[in-house]
Amino acid sequence: MEEGKQTAYTVQSVNKALELLEALTEFSSGLKLAQLAEKVGENRNKTFRLLSTLCDKGLVEREGATYRLGIYSMTLAQKFLKNAHVINYAHPILEELARKHSEAVYMTVIKDDEVLFVDMVDCEQKIKATSFVGRRFPLFTNAAGKVMKALDSRDLLEKMFKKRGRKSGNPEMDRLESELTAIRARGVAIDIGGLGEGVISVAVAFRDYAGKVVGAITLIGPSFRMLAERLENEIIPSMLEGGELLSEKFGYARA
Repeated sequence: MEEGKQTAYTVQSVNKALELLEALTEFSSGLKLAQLAEKVGENRNKTFRLLSTLCDKGLVEREGATYRLGIYSMTLAQKFLKNAHVINYAHPILEELARKHSEAVYMTVIKDDEVLFVDMVDCEQKIKATSFVGRRFPLFTNAAGKVMKALDSRDLLEKMFKKRGRKSGNPEMDRLESELTAIRARGVAIDIGGLGEGVISVAVAFRDYAGKVVGAITLIGPSFRMLAERLENEIIPSMLEGGELLSEKFGYARA
């Protein structure tokens, strides 16, 4: 179907409802009507009607003047994840890593030049980051994005920079290429603060039978628990092992 015809069949109210749900995934504490209306570019009256419909279906919940994602939206997400081919392979490995290290472990993929957190096994630590499931982050602000893009060539990175209006061959590009080269050689990326103050993420990529990156396993914890010795001696070795095991499940064989 041509792009013009796709637009003709688009239902505007459905688009706006989906935009409301997406906005709420980014704010676990919820948003007020005026904030949501501004985010989706609608007046308060229409936004209120859309939210009321979503509330009736259990996709959104209202507490006072604040709207949050509803329980049913979480249920739908879990049903999708359980039926997703990639998730089925990855989830047992996430569970093992979360159990072994007592930290939250995620599966992440690249979606529209961003990192999307699609599945998680949580930990029982009292101090931990809020869930990132369903959230997106710019590629190079976190370990997952860096480790997945580390396998790209400089040409692909330059195209990405040009797409974002940045000139290739500049110091920023050179620093990024140097960092990605080191990540590629080691097979693991570590980021400090990209997902929030005091948050450290560690990620390894996994590939399919053709060598194409499918996604990344990402472990996240607070800096006071993610000490250098623990990272080097415990977390990184088992993350690398988990990434290799998941790649094997997808038919990847190291040359």
